[in-house]
Amino acid sequence: MKIKVGFAGNPNVGKTTLFNYLTGLKQHVGNWPGKTVEKAEGHLNFKGNRIDIVDLPGNYALSAHSIEEIVSRDFIVDENSDVIVNVIDANNLERNLYLTTQMMELGANLVIAINMNKFAKKRGYKIDMENLSFLLGIPVVEIEANDGSGKEELLNTIEKSKENPIDSSEKLVYGRELQEHLLQLQKIIEEDENLLDTPSSWTAIKLLENDEIISRKVEKSFIKDKIFKEVEKVTKHFHDVFNESSEEVIANYRYAFIDGLLNEVVTHPEVEIPTITEKIDRVVLNRILGLPIFLIVMWLIFQITFTIGTPLQEPFEYLFILIGKITLEFLGENIFSSFIVNGLINGVGGVLVFIPIIFSMFLMISILEDSGYLARAAFVMDRIMHKLVGLHGKSFIPMILGFGCGVPGIMATRTMEHERDRILTMLLIPFMSCTARLPIYTLFVAVFFTAYQGAVIFSLYLIGIIIAIIVATILKRVIFKGITTPFVMELPTYKLPSFKGVLIHTWEKTYGFIRKAGTIILAASIIIWVLGSFPAGVEYGSHESLIGQIGNLASPLFAPLGFGYWQPTVALISGVAAKEVVVSTFSSLFGGSGDVSGIGLALQNIFTPLTAFTFLIFILLYIPCFSFLATVKKESNSWKWPSILLCTTIITAYIVSFIVYHIGLFIGLR
Repeated sequence: MKIKVGFAGNPNVGKTTLFNYLTGLKQHVGNWPGKTVEKAEGHLNFKGNRIDIVDLPGNYALSAHSIEEIVSRDFIVDENSDVIVNVIDANNLERNLYLTTQMMELGANLVIAINMNKFAKKRGYKIDMENLSFLLGIPVVEIEANDGSGKEELLNTIEKSKENPIDSSEKLVYGRELQEHLLQLQKIIEEDENLLDTPSSWTAIKLLENDEIISRKVEKSFIKDKIFKEVEKVTKHFHDVFNESSEEVIANYRYAFIDGLLNEVVTHPEVEIPTITEKIDRVVLNRILGLPIFLIVMWLIFQITFTIGTPLQEPFEYLFILIGKITLEFLGENIFSSFIVNGLINGVGGVLVFIPIIFSMFLMISILEDSGYLARAAFVMDRIMHKLVGLHGKSFIPMILGFGCGVPGIMATRTMEHERDRILTMLLIPFMSCTARLPIYTLFVAVFFTAYQGAVIFSLYLIGIIIAIIVATILKRVIFKGITTPFVMELPTYKLPSFKGVLIHTWEKTYGFIRKAGTIILAASIIIWVLGSFPAGVEYGSHESLIGQIGNLASPLFAPLGFGYWQPTVALISGVAAKEVVVSTFSSLFGGSGDVSGIGLALQNIFTPLTAFTFLIFILLYIPCFSFLATVKKESNSWKWPSILLCTTIITAYIVSFIVYHIGLFIGLR
């Protein structure tokens, strides 16, 4: 038997943790057809049956207010799923059950999985699972997503629900006043069979909530005038009786149902016991201590990253050096061996040697994310963003994602209500130091700042944030004037990250880096080799080659910054394709074969510590990559903003690098 299951729930309830625990590495991530929303799918085998699971976007409702909400409800309505598992946090039943009631309105075949019960019990809460299941008419299972407790019972319940589906709307009662008017509206809706692909009761509710998608659907009906006339009548009645909109009336009835339910099944402690999360947040979110703690945490991440990653890098270096030597011995000195060694091994290998560093960084970030601290960073930065820039902390969430990769950071701006705030945030994300830049940082600090590797890289990340705030302050006063919306964000409870979940997240991100090395970086390395090998007869990678001629032509532009040589110029130009290509360019030109020390000797002939740091500043601030620009164009639906972003980043990179270099010279640095 094959069972199709959707995991639904609010953000931060452990839904994705449960998904990762059950499916492990048997999953893949893509986008929903025609949408920019991420789609995670996985499967497992249980008692001879295959269970396919889709991890739906975390939502608080099934309205038409966001793409995520529409995707979730479309899955429940249109995807012919067998079972919907609604994951609920035992500590926040009232808020979580609001989504449950909306899935019940759809009549979905539901199974409720109550998670984080250990935390609830520590706080003195007791939940009568059996009575909750009886009152809802839905199977309820007690689980712990991070350690797999209740896994067997949940999978057994999913199988039983597939064989004996339940109409979850049967025990949903909203009170006489609302029910009577819904029934009147339902009778009219049921006159058109084309509107019955979803429950008429749900269509009636959505019309009263002014749902745009359902309203457009009803517009095509031959009885649309009759339906909309009744909707208007009911809406006016609710306003006259309750002095509230129909949306508010429906929300109140949902919460009334939930309150009655919880009064029957939840026993509260006489005195509320403060949670560990509340105790930690008193310190971590303190107005005075919050920012210093955030900076210390970020500094520790870089120290730990290099402490773990640097020793592991040596075997990778040795491997690629060995491969290069064996290839030359086997093929001899000729154009083909030059292509294999200088083009492929040096180019791609020069980037892949940094896998241990990249893996270590992703590991640290995954631990922070899964523990619940990363969300606090946005909350802490809210005060600074609001006071200095006029943006709220919600803008910092895409910026935090930009530390991993700018593309998902750009996509995350979709959650912002006002277009001007959304565009401004897009223009700031490039200044967040994505992991594509990390191999460049790692190479240069290993050569010029050996004793201070973590501190130097931490300073670059910090400079990126500071420059973003300065640029935002200027743009906000020149282009993006207006009042910013308030910042509202739910902070997840702190939890010990699961070993399996952290490894899955880390591997997904690391695999993305390796995949880029096999595509974009490989293609760029081949182009660099061709430009470095021709015209025929010139020494590979010399100033007489095509790549040298291009570099010599543009290098005077960078002379005021201290690195006006053709090799850094070529590296910066190639880095527009992908930042990792900067390293592969140096590796190809200097014949590194993964030998960081060999590349380092060549770099020391071009750079001093001051010019090396200035070069890193330029790398930090100029355009991330072509993919980033394409994503901005897609999300803004205009070439105007990618063009402004291109000019803003290049001008900012040049000005800041110029200032850093000349201040360094003034105080006697070399």
